[in-house]
Amino acid sequence: MSNTVDGKSWAETARRIEGLGFSSLFLPDHFTPQLAPIPAMMAAADATTELRVGALVLDNDYRHPVVLAKELATIDLLSDGRLEIGLGAGWMRTDYEQAGIPYDRPGVRIDRFEEGLAIVKGLFAEGPLSYQGRHYTVSALEGMPKPIQRPHPPFLIGAGGERMLSIAAREADIVGVNPSLTSGQVDATTASDATADAYDRKVATLRAAAGDRFDELELNCLLFFVAQTDDRQALAANLAPMFGLSPEQVLEAPIALIGTVDEMCETLEARRERWGLSYFVCQADAVDTFAPVVSRLAGT
Repeated sequence: MSNTVDGKSWAETARRIEGLGFSSLFLPDHFTPQLAPIPAMMAAADATTELRVGALVLDNDYRHPVVLAKELATIDLLSDGRLEIGLGAGWMRTDYEQAGIPYDRPGVRIDRFEEGLAIVKGLFAEGPLSYQGRHYTVSALEGMPKPIQRPHPPFLIGAGGERMLSIAAREADIVGVNPSLTSGQVDATTASDATADAYDRKVATLRAAAGDRFDELELNCLLFFVAQTDDRQALAANLAPMFGLSPEQVLEAPIALIGTVDEMCETLEARRERWGLSYFVCQADAVDTFAPVVSRLAGT
């Protein structure tokens, strides 16, 4: 929902999303033709009364965590506590290449993300923060303003690999369970890591790493593809060759939702039962298709 070119249209978009019953509005964080997420989040919050706002997800490499913490706390304050903090280690290779940002190997980006996350959380806490890491140093800095939501707004950490899932298990309030994006682009490896079997493994990793904390986590899933149809088998059969999957694998993939409204609702309920997924996010082009499902399932 972030390609709107003027303020009035963006405000109308946010109000329409709220009116359709969606609980949150997320923006991506890329250098593609989109609104910058930080100001757009604030504008969306200002145009609405209950809609929560966030990014899915902010790339830690694009902003120093001290700057990011101040911006996020300000949004939470000015929105009266409607911020959700989506944060990740970065993945999209073309963003880095076009912006001239070094595209370090995943381990380095994740190390930097862990440090950034610790700093943001530390600046939200009471008292000055001093932090010495490999990538960042903060000296006796009091984070101001403080967010309204205490101890902090909910952190949504996007995770697809074992290490990020383990970090999310320890640090997140909401875990965005994702397919692998280690190649730096959405490709065949992404599809193969988005199957039901792959999500069985991801949730098992998350559960093991979280231990007693697992029941406190909310599990989030971004739906890459949503389609309403009376013949889900035929549509899945048409899509399957594009992703190198079988039609059944397409229908079972957590990132796809296909069928009538009744079938889509039943599918999401089954995914909640199997994996604990309860927070589903659709893409901008699927808002109207997904809205009847939201109306049916909201609050259940």
